[in-house]
Amino acid sequence: MIPWQHLGTAEIPGDAGQLRLMRRGAEFSIMLGQNELMNSRLSGSEQALATLSWDKLGPKAAPRVLIGGLGMGFTLRAALEILPQDAQIVVVELVSGVVAWARNEMTEVFKGSLEDPRVTILEQDVGAVINAKPKDYDIILLDVDNGPDGLTRASNDRLYQRPGLAAARNALRPGGVLAVWSSGPDPSFTQRLRKTGFDVQETTVRANGKRGGARHMIWLASKPAH
Repeated sequence: MIPWQHLGTAEIPGDAGQLRLMRRGAEFSIMLGQNELMNSRLSGSEQALATLSWDKLGPKAAPRVLIGGLGMGFTLRAALEILPQDAQIVVVELVSGVVAWARNEMTEVFKGSLEDPRVTILEQDVGAVINAKPKDYDIILLDVDNGPDGLTRASNDRLYQRPGLAAARNALRPGGVLAVWSSGPDPSFTQRLRKTGFDVQETTVRANGKRGGARHMIWLASKPAH
């Protein structure tokens, strides 16, 4: 058995703890305490976050997409594969160390995706970016926690409460889609989405895509077109 190697530590702003980047052979893992937040062998549901939301939106010229959470880049890479060449993708990552890992230790995982001319990386709080401009995005993808409970950072809770959801709805263009990834279902979150004025679809996806794995949840919340 190949032992795990500790490659680096990254501070989460706001005294929210530390992320650790681990490697075992060709496998990478990002940990928060004893919780594994992501693993390079499990990418299916993060990829589905991009593909399902694009299918939900439907064909659109020059789409503008916001991705909250860089992670290991699986959502970003999936978006680059399906979005047209005139798309704009803004990736917001709060933890600067995660961006540094993407450009250094994990370059083999990211496969040059950060250098795509459609991509802009912002090292900011995704909530602040969502609040900055109304009707600016066609798709908002949120994968900043293990679900709508602020595991990584308690202040992320506001993204999933009614004011945060209202801000996301305001940031979407008419007909736009908010997609949220979670490690499991949350009926109360579904109700909050509906009460905020979204049309909601819950989709169960597998961690390893067609190869199976744990069941994860994606909410596809559409803003009415009119």
